[in-house]
Amino acid sequence: MLIVTNERGHVVKRATKPAIGTMLAQLQRGDAHMVVERIDEERAGSWYIQVLLRENNTYQLEYRDGVPEQHFQTLTVSQGKVLAALLGWAAAKPGWKDGFMWNNIGEQFCSSCHGASESADAAERTMVPRPL
Repeated sequence: MLIVTNERGHVVKRATKPAIGTMLAQLQRGDAHMVVERIDEERAGSWYIQVLLRENNTYQLEYRDGVPEQHFQTLTVSQGKVLAALLGWAAAKPGWKDGFMWNNIGEQFCSSCHGASESADAAERTMVPRPL
């Protein structure tokens, strides 16, 4: 199941393409962050993609593949590319990451790798992405 949440706490369960697109289009100051999370009881870890509309109107896009060490970040000015990435990730389409230069930022979350509880992992998921 896909769950989309914005900075103001608006939640859409079983998110659709239109819901994801609308939430992205509505990003603005005071509501500049959204997370698309994949909930699957059969997969361990946290699986999500998130976007932050930065003050300079660039998009900071991040995704995490299960574990903190697999947390990647990129920047773009294209809302269209962000939407394509969000929808590609949500649909698990191969190649959704293409067209971006991804940086592994997993080391920033390394302290949560060593003996962290699942609740700490959940808290990390809801944080606003760290600026560069």
